[in-house]
Amino acid sequence: MKEPHLVLGIGELLWDVLPEGPRLGGAPANFSVMAGRLGSHAAILSRIGRDDLGRKAVDRLDPLPADTSFLQVDPAHETGRVTVAFEDGQPHYTIHEPAAWDFAELSDEWVRLAERADAICFGSLAQRCRESRQTIQTLAAQTSARCIRVFDVNLRAPFYSGEVIQESLELATVIKMNDAEVPLVLGMLGLPLGEGSACEQLRGASERLLDEFPMLEMAAMAACW
Repeated sequence: MKEPHLVLGIGELLWDVLPEGPRLGGAPANFSVMAGRLGSHAAILSRIGRDDLGRKAVDRLDPLPADTSFLQVDPAHETGRVTVAFEDGQPHYTIHEPAAWDFAELSDEWVRLAERADAICFGSLAQRCRESRQTIQTLAAQTSARCIRVFDVNLRAPFYSGEVIQESLELATVIKMNDAEVPLVLGMLGLPLGEGSACEQLRGASERLLDEFPMLEMAAMAACW
């Protein structure tokens, strides 16, 4: 029997504290859970605190098809939290810092996983601190040429920069971003948005990104595609 694909979600594992109560999340962790549901061996590479929220995160993930055995436990920093408030129906995020995932360490175990990975997902938010940024980018660079490397643009002010976007795109083969993030990313890269309808602008943006970053195979940016 063929072994399942090895898929890694690298970055933040956190609790979204909503008005109705806490909900476990983090884009790379969500990616891992969904990959596991599709039959892959999906592992979450993140860091949690030695606290109640960290233990609850593992308890919540245990029945789900995501491997938590590679999670790091930080003795000094708390499990990540994001307070979500709504104003006129729009969410506003307070991403508390520091969080345990800001200090993800580059371990030999994680490097060996990256070298074997068939696909990885990493984002911009978890690169807000130097240590986690170096860990994430090194792991992405350690993957094989056949590995699909998904860069999930997740712009949460003030935790992003043109430098992080540029470096991440150079490592990625797939970019994921929404229509609101497209002009911000192009602006940080010094690329024009173009004219025409929203769909035409997005198609043009895709072409410019593919020209600028030849390793990209696909840009998933607009539902109108």
